[in-house]
Amino acid sequence: MKKIFYIEQEKRNRDRAVEAIKHELRKYIKREKKKKLPNSATMYWDFDCKFGQNSQNAKVSTFDEVIKSLDIANSNNWSECYIEIIAKAVDKPIKEDV
Repeated sequence: MKKIFYIEQEKRNRDRAVEAIKHELRKYIKREKKKKLPNSATMYWDFDCKFGQNSQNAKVSTFDEVIKSLDIANSNNWSECYIEIIAKAVDKPIKEDV
């Protein structure tokens, strides 16, 4: 998902718009995690995330940081923000016997 989200909307309060964006992001993550993995025994879904005021200024971050950054963007009165979330299948780390 590569998308520009509008925090400032005509029909919504800014706080409600931010909550709606967070809901959409969490719904997207949940939907992606339901997809079939190439090897479910040794793999899991991981996400590459970027957040910024636009696509050129977007910085790499974790999903939790994206959620927190939305609140910061709202308090800084941004009218829009760019969020990129790309799902990837990653091998689980090997546990070593102690």
